[in-house]
Amino acid sequence: MWTYHPDLLARPVPRYTSYPTAADFVDEVGAEQYAGALAGIASATPLSLYVHIPYCDQICWYCGCNTGAANRKHRLTDYLTALRAEIAMVAKRLGGRGRVQHIAFGGGSPNAITPVDFVRLLDRIMTVFDCSDPEISIEVDPRTFTLEWARVLASSQVSRVSMGVQTFSPRIQAAIGRVQPLEHIEQAVMSLRMRGIDSINFDLMYGLPGQTLDDLDGTLEQTIRLAPSRIALFGYAHLPTMIPRQKRIDASNLPDDRQRFEQAAFGYLRLRDAGYVPVGFDHFALPSDPLAVAALENRVNRNFQGFTHDGASTLLGFGASAISILPGLIVQNEKNAGPYRALVGAGQLPASRGVAPDTQDSARSAIINAVLCRGRVRLADDLLPPARAALAEFERRGLLFWDADMLVLNPGSEPYARVIAAQFDGYRGAIHPRGGPVSLHSAAPAC
Repeated sequence: MWTYHPDLLARPVPRYTSYPTAADFVDEVGAEQYAGALAGIASATPLSLYVHIPYCDQICWYCGCNTGAANRKHRLTDYLTALRAEIAMVAKRLGGRGRVQHIAFGGGSPNAITPVDFVRLLDRIMTVFDCSDPEISIEVDPRTFTLEWARVLASSQVSRVSMGVQTFSPRIQAAIGRVQPLEHIEQAVMSLRMRGIDSINFDLMYGLPGQTLDDLDGTLEQTIRLAPSRIALFGYAHLPTMIPRQKRIDASNLPDDRQRFEQAAFGYLRLRDAGYVPVGFDHFALPSDPLAVAALENRVNRNFQGFTHDGASTLLGFGASAISILPGLIVQNEKNAGPYRALVGAGQLPASRGVAPDTQDSARSAIINAVLCRGRVRLADDLLPPARAALAEFERRGLLFWDADMLVLNPGSEPYARVIAAQFDGYRGAIHPRGGPVSLHSAAPAC
């Protein structure tokens, strides 16, 4: 189904969980702009909240997340104190405006804190924000997931739990510093389902050291048997100069580019044939899952949590390195926990860098989102000629076609969706309109 075109994949492109991307953030945009954007939130604005816990009980070698070891109790205590203070600070600025629809806890590993601390944190959010039956989700490390956690999540009305599985191969687990027997995953899934939490996500990886198609097939077989409602299949990115912990991984045993492509293609077909609905280029959902339903209804969006059915346009991030997205503004909190605590302790918003998208950025963002989430987008007249020229090679190879002014991605284009979307990137892409900026209506998605 997929054809390997190495020349089209040669240049790395962003994952486009935002546009402009985090690589385009500047220090000149931060707390002052964030305060202004918060003041502009209207009373009925739907809100999504993201809470970042940058700690894990055990640090995996492959991980690129902003996380550290939870081996000092006072470190976690001080961080949670600052986190609760930031939540209260932002809520006070909102003054009851906005309505929370979704709350997501990520990391790191949120279950690196105690269940009691989680309850206190969630209680703070529910108390200071307007929360009427929000969807609550959490990422967990199954290696340290307990029955107490399962009981607490159920009693807290958590409806979705995401587990970092990566691989079921003991040999590869040892190679990436994440040993977790199959039995641990089975027990965690069972304990959640017994308490009414049926929406369970698995995060899997390909391109791991020593990984073969047989290894991936074995992991997918066990995954399909356990039947999580959603699956994300990510490619491992080996960047030891940027992520020092990855230096512990034997790079000589990593699959090459063609093998990675074959693994991604194999996973896509295996999961599709097992009844999962492909969403974008790396997510899969059972037909009854809200994400699959949203995909069929062209309602999928993309943010820092990947492909999502969350339709809120305002995302407020809490904690070190958390990112907030508001109309006309994207900001990121101070990355390091120590300075983050200091800023919050001084009563300051901890946003330290970001970008204020202009109308052209917003138009390009909508185009990129439509390409990635719906596989089609209608372009304005001023953008059509440069777009056709820049995408001619993709068209020649059968990856896309044009229906009048509409760009449509063909089946089999999934591995190239980000590369195609990147052509519309004003910072690094090839498509620039005749006579000036991108027209606003060029961003209108096709239904």
